Amino acid sequence: SQWLFDPKNPLTARVAVNRYWQLIFGKGLVATPNDFGVQGQLPSHPELLDWLATSFSEDWNLNALIKNMVMSKTYQQQSVSNPTLEQKDPNNLLMGRANSFRLPAEIIRDNALKISGLLNPKVGGESVRPYQPKGLWKEKNNFSTFLLEYQESQGKDLYRRGLYTFIRRTSPPPNMLTFDATSREVCTVKREVTSTPLQALVLLNDPQFFEASRIFAERIIKSKDTLEEQITYGFRLATSRYPKEQELNILVDMYNSQYRYYRQNRDKAYQVLSVGKKPRDINLYSVKTAAMTIVANTLLNHNETYTRR
Repeated sequence: SQWLFDPKNPLTARVAVNRYWQLIFGKGLVATPNDFGVQGQLPSHPELLDWLATSFSEDWNLNALIKNMVMSKTYQQQSVSNPTLEQKDPNNLLMGRANSFRLPAEIIRDNALKISGLLNPKVGGESVRPYQPKGLWKEKNNFSTFLLEYQESQGKDLYRRGLYTFIRRTSPPPNMLTFDATSREVCTVKREVTSTPLQALVLLNDPQFFEASRIFAERIIKSKDTLEEQITYGFRLATSRYPKEQELNILVDMYNSQYRYYRQNRDKAYQVLSVGKKPRDINLYSVKTAAMTIVANTLLNHNETYTRR
């Protein structure tokens, strides 16, 4: 440990700074975060990496490092490109715009819980066990009595941040695996990023995300008086922008069609409201909540909700 943090060893600070830059900007200053040796790529901005690493190693203040990054004009840029940038710098090495990238698996879940109002912000404590398909551990049993049965957490522990999710090596939560989380069998410095139909199915149907949609719907309904205002409020919560007129019309039409359906099929509405362990607000009309749940579910599945732009 003395050698790692010795002032004469610049590697620790440089690697740490590059990892946080990669997390925040989507791409590291060194494109090979697993190799800072002679076979790795050179930094795209060597002076910037040196300055950040030197500043960070003075007091190892992580909050100050992250604040430096997110308060910069580089971070606050839009991801919109133009023909000039695409021609001069197609890979955005010079950071003339923001990189657009999908959020990590844990943060996608945290984001959905935060938008809905379910997220438990408690810091520290034991690992928790959110929703998971029943019998999965027993099916993958490898003679571990302790890990034979999966016991779901109760109450607010179900909604802790993804950081606190209990990870069983070789069998992590399947919704996290779908979004490219690793199995923890080997160290992974940079995750591969894929785009598959299964990811959309998780956002639409996973109990955690559907429950978040249901609670999000209640939050939307309570926010404003008119339907258009309610959906605009929900859209802005999910995407951080106001909807375009066409987008708003599509969501209003969706709500109206779902409202008519659930009014004729009350049993289906109660099925929607029964997903998850969080009790529903009985003061809200069940048909209205069920219809808005589908709208909220669509918003959580919107590309801009889980993509950093």
